[in-house]
Amino acid sequence: MNIASPKKFGMGAAVRRKEDPALLRGDGHFTDDYTPPGMLRALVVRSEMAHAKITVGDLSEAKAVPGVRLILTSADLEGIGGLPCKGKVRQIDGSHVSKTHRPLLCGETVHHVGDPVAFVVADDLGAARAAAELIEIDYDPLPVVVDMKKALEPDAPVIFPEHGSNVAFECARGSKRGTADAFARADRVVSLEIVNNRLVANYMETRGCVAEYNEEDERYTLTLGTQGGHEMRDIISEDILGIPKSRLRVITPDVGGGFGTKFFVYSEYPLSAIAAKRTGHPVKWISDRREHFLVDSHGRDNIVTAEMAMDADGRFLAMRVDLLANMGGYLSQFAPLIPEGGLTMTTGVYDIPLMYAHCRGVYTNTAPVDAYRGAGRPEAAYLVERLVDACAREMGLSPVEIRRRNFVRPEDLPYLTPGGRIFDTGEFDGHLTRALEVSDEAGFAAREEASRARGLIRGRGLACYVEACAFPGKEEATVTLNDDGTVTLYIGTQTNGQGHATAYAQFIAGHFGIDYEHINLVQGDTDRVRKGGGTGGSRSVPLGAVSVDRAAKRLATNVREIAAAKLEAEPDDIEMADGLVRVHGTNRGMSLAELATATEDKSRLRVADETFEQPEPTYPNGTHVAEVEIDPETGVVTFDGYWIVDDFGATVNPLLLEGQVHGGSVQGIGQALLERTYYDEDGQLLTATFLDYAMPRAEDIPVISFETRNVPSTTNAFGIKGAGEAGAIGSCPAVMNAVGDALYRNFGVPQVDMPATPERVWNLIRAARTASAA
Repeated sequence: MNIASPKKFGMGAAVRRKEDPALLRGDGHFTDDYTPPGMLRALVVRSEMAHAKITVGDLSEAKAVPGVRLILTSADLEGIGGLPCKGKVRQIDGSHVSKTHRPLLCGETVHHVGDPVAFVVADDLGAARAAAELIEIDYDPLPVVVDMKKALEPDAPVIFPEHGSNVAFECARGSKRGTADAFARADRVVSLEIVNNRLVANYMETRGCVAEYNEEDERYTLTLGTQGGHEMRDIISEDILGIPKSRLRVITPDVGGGFGTKFFVYSEYPLSAIAAKRTGHPVKWISDRREHFLVDSHGRDNIVTAEMAMDADGRFLAMRVDLLANMGGYLSQFAPLIPEGGLTMTTGVYDIPLMYAHCRGVYTNTAPVDAYRGAGRPEAAYLVERLVDACAREMGLSPVEIRRRNFVRPEDLPYLTPGGRIFDTGEFDGHLTRALEVSDEAGFAAREEASRARGLIRGRGLACYVEACAFPGKEEATVTLNDDGTVTLYIGTQTNGQGHATAYAQFIAGHFGIDYEHINLVQGDTDRVRKGGGTGGSRSVPLGAVSVDRAAKRLATNVREIAAAKLEAEPDDIEMADGLVRVHGTNRGMSLAELATATEDKSRLRVADETFEQPEPTYPNGTHVAEVEIDPETGVVTFDGYWIVDDFGATVNPLLLEGQVHGGSVQGIGQALLERTYYDEDGQLLTATFLDYAMPRAEDIPVISFETRNVPSTTNAFGIKGAGEAGAIGSCPAVMNAVGDALYRNFGVPQVDMPATPERVWNLIRAARTASAA
């Protein structure tokens, strides 16, 4: 790479985010900030019941409310498609998942509280609300099932009768017979059932959209927060509206968080487009926080039974998994891929020769479940790391020793896992050893005694994780030198807080010798950016940065050749710095702006590159260590330390990297200790506000010690492994193993599920004390 200064540009530069000043000043521009002239407001009338046959009553009174422009029900959507599921998973019998219909507006049956029934458009929200209150929906209740195990009972109500059962799909990975044989000859078998609790994404900016329709060119424009506008455009246009994708433009302004959940198409987007065309006005819909809780795709929600077969020395022979994955009331956009992909990572960082992992997706009368930060990989890591700790107790080994006996070793790489993944690089014992050093494992006994003297118990937990990300593919980057001497990058990834404008600029600035302020980023506009894969699965920097660097390098070569011709020199003698191009060792030169203005063939000043296509995923890995104290009288869990040592292959920007790791870890800590999504037996969500759904606050989060111990990836051109989701993958098992360690060693509690709230922990301690006294 032709990078000017490793301290200022390129890989490893600790550059502060160039995006932040505008956001801190309140100058960000989000979806709700866009208010085109003549704009109408929309709201959705939603089901109050979790499962029922419905009939929408007469709408004349609602339509007569002053200011009401349009009311849509399912009867008004003839020829319009529903929300598609794009997750292609091959089932055990060889068939693909049978897709059930998910309409934009329900006309006959609702499947969960919050299902959309009518779409009201008016001059203002007041008029829309007044009309919505006059819309009568007749409910004929149907049996409700919210519990996965109950949904699989023989007499359970079937949510989709035409489907035949509540099993949405059934898939598996590994060798069933080989695994059974290994279990038959095992000296020890350990089993564990765990719950991976359901989560609500709760990004800062709720979803919303502004739809416009231009009659002259018969084109729609949707302005909305996304994680990738191109796939959003393609699904809404071709799958739902039934129009060519050329007739829909998607613009994404600033986005206030995504976490996977903003990747998906929701009914409000095409409904707003339809309403804009029918009313002849722009239409804005903005979700409130309660709607977010009720209808935006939830995350996780697994019940898993896992077993490990071991020899007499505690070496793993085989692993067997039976996974129930809650799909909710419909199959969301990528929903089947999430648990199925998690199966491929079942064995983690361990050399487990055989595995059989069986998964059933289950329909329930709850909100649909889909990808949430990590998308199946956090669930897999949580399972194996909790199981490994249980194995250590069974064998009388320390959590450290049993891991070291079973790690995949560097000399075993590349390593084909029984789940079908190929680990290329990694030194798992290396980052474990370093994490033990920085967390002062040797001093734990003294710290535990100090805790006990204060009436507290102390636990220490660790998790060694590996994940798959930056999946095979490529990302086109186009770099242009403008007449004013600035450089503009066009790329189809989509920042929603990651810092793309800064990270990508690192790979451009050095090639041209310009400051970051002179580099512009264009994302989130399907008319201005030709194509793009969006942002998800930690793909943007590992794939995008390579293309950005190559495009910038080729453009810089063009600039040198153009400058050489104008300055009567050789291209190799041309240098660029401080916005100037000049002949080395002379005072002959010109500004980049002068060169760009004087260049007649502008095509030479615009370079696109997508030559890098990553053949395999990358595999970030690392060790998290947590130490907690628990007050037995209250059940309150507090942190006394948290340490992370990660292998991300290579570091692009240590400041951005640490921010990503901290954010993911906080989300994992929130899941482990606080966040609980609870439906009652009638399918009513009882945790639909921040009064009932606990989010992590600053006081809940420890000071996090973070460092890297990188081993470059061999599948990525820069050696990068990706880091956007890793914090959420290692944190849950580390925290819960620490809580479990304290409870087991002090009270003999064998198992605790997330979230480890004070109530849950106190009840476990009370039950253990009662049993001990009996």
